[in-house]
Amino acid sequence: MTMSIADAQLEEYGVLEEPGGRDLQALVDIAATICNVPTAAINLISTGHQHQVATSGFDPSVCLRSDSMCAAVLDDSRTVIAEDASKDPRFADNPFVTGVIGDVRFYASAPLDTPSGVRIGRLCVFDEVPRPLDEDQAEVLHVLAERVVDVLELRLRSRQLEEARDELHRSNELLSMFASQVSHDLRTPLTAVLANAELLAGEPVVQADREIEQLVTATVAAGHRMATLIETILGYARVGAALERTDVSLTALVEHAISDLGPALRDRGAELVFEDLPTVLADEQQLYAVLLNLISNAVKFTPAGTKPRVVVAASRGGQTWRISVTDNGRGIPANQRDGLFELYARGDSTVDGTGIGLATARRAVEAHGGEIGIDDADGGGTTVWFTLPA
Repeated sequence: MTMSIADAQLEEYGVLEEPGGRDLQALVDIAATICNVPTAAINLISTGHQHQVATSGFDPSVCLRSDSMCAAVLDDSRTVIAEDASKDPRFADNPFVTGVIGDVRFYASAPLDTPSGVRIGRLCVFDEVPRPLDEDQAEVLHVLAERVVDVLELRLRSRQLEEARDELHRSNELLSMFASQVSHDLRTPLTAVLANAELLAGEPVVQADREIEQLVTATVAAGHRMATLIETILGYARVGAALERTDVSLTALVEHAISDLGPALRDRGAELVFEDLPTVLADEQQLYAVLLNLISNAVKFTPAGTKPRVVVAASRGGQTWRISVTDNGRGIPANQRDGLFELYARGDSTVDGTGIGLATARRAVEAHGGEIGIDDADGGGTTVWFTLPA
C-alpha cells in the first residue's frame, strides 16, 4: 500500500509509537473542560485507522478509519458541530452513533493541520446527550487543535536537535549545515509554540485548575530551556567559521565582561584582578566569548562559602601570547582536564550549565591558531590558559 502524505507526516512525528504525554493530555483535558463535556480525544487519521493518542474521560484505542466520525469530516477545514449526531446525515449511520460501538449524540471537532498544510486528524469533544456549543467554545476548540500540532512540532524539532547534537560528536563538517537548519527549522516554530503556550497559561480556565496550570507552566519552561540550548549550540557551530581579525584590547574585553557579569560578581562578592593586558590581533567577538566563559566559570565553580578571586593575566613568549584566568576554587584533577573541552562535558553536575562553553572556547582559540589548557594554580585553585599568535 502506498504511504499517503498524512501517513508520512505521522511517521515523521513518531506520535503513533510513543505515549501521548502530559502536554497532549493537558490540551485534551482543557478541551473537555471548556466545552463542558465528559469526553474528548485527539484523533489522528492514517490511511486505514483512527488512532486516539490522548483522551479525556475514557481510555484511548484504535478503530478502523471507516468507523471514525472524525474521518467522516476530515476534509472540512472548519470547526464541525453536531448538536445531535443521530439527526445529522454525516453521522446518523456511524457505528459510534447507532449503538454498534457507541451512543454519541453531541459531537464537535477542529482540524489538526501541520505547518505544511497536511491534515493529520481532528481534536474532538463529544457526549451521549445532545447539547449546543457556543461561538467562544468553538473558537477555543480550534485554538487548542493548533496547540496540539505545536506540541507535535516541538517534539519533532527536539528530536531533530538531539540527533544533530549527536552527529556533532562525530563530524564537525556538519556544523555550518546544522546552524542553518537550526535557524529556520527550530527557532521559528519554537517561538510560535512559546508565544501560544504563554497565552494559554493566561486563560482563566487554565489558572483555575492547579494541575493543568502546572502542566502548561512546565511546557513553557521546557520551551525556554530548548531555546537556550539552541542559541548555545548555534554559537558553538558558528565559532571559527569566519574570523575578522583586528587589534583588540584585552583590557577593554575584560572590563566589558565585568560589566556583563556584574550581578553574578556582586552576588558572590567576587574580586576580579587584571593589569598590563596587551592588545592582540584577534576576532573581537569570539575572543570576548572565550574570556567571558572563562571568567564566568571561575566565579561559578568556586565553592559556596569561598569569596571568588579571579586573576586575568598575560605574558609573551616569542611569537605567542599566553592569556590566563586563575581562580581560588577547589581545583580540577589532572585526569579530568582534557575531557572538559569536549562537547557537553560537565565538570560539576551541581552547577547549572550546558557543557558547551569550554568546547566553544577551544574552537575559537584553535581557529585563531592557538591552544587552550588547564593547570594547577599556585596556592590552590585552577588556571585556564590559552595562547594566541603575537
